[in-house]
Amino acid sequence: MQGVIKSYDPGTGDGVILCDTDLQEYELDPRALHGSVFRTVRQGQRVIFDVTADGLATHVRLGSEADMGTPGFPPRNPEPTHEPA
Repeated sequence: MQGVIKSYDPGTGDGVILCDTDLQEYELDPRALHGSVFRTVRQGQRVIFDVTADGLATHVRLGSEADMGTPGFPPRNPEPTHEPA
């Protein structure tokens, strides 16, 4: 899923992501930034994320403009497969 950071408190790690597709708000899982390139995030920052079974945003990461579906950037082509001759 992709969305925008609506709010984030770097002191507590509490935050909310607003999903692009359904405009639903997802609270950040306490471990949402663990193992990511982020130490912190800022309001308005575009991210890609997953949702846990409990409905929390997790595995927050950066995406390319193509991953985000930004107008003017063509979708990323899948890697070509090489079949034996």
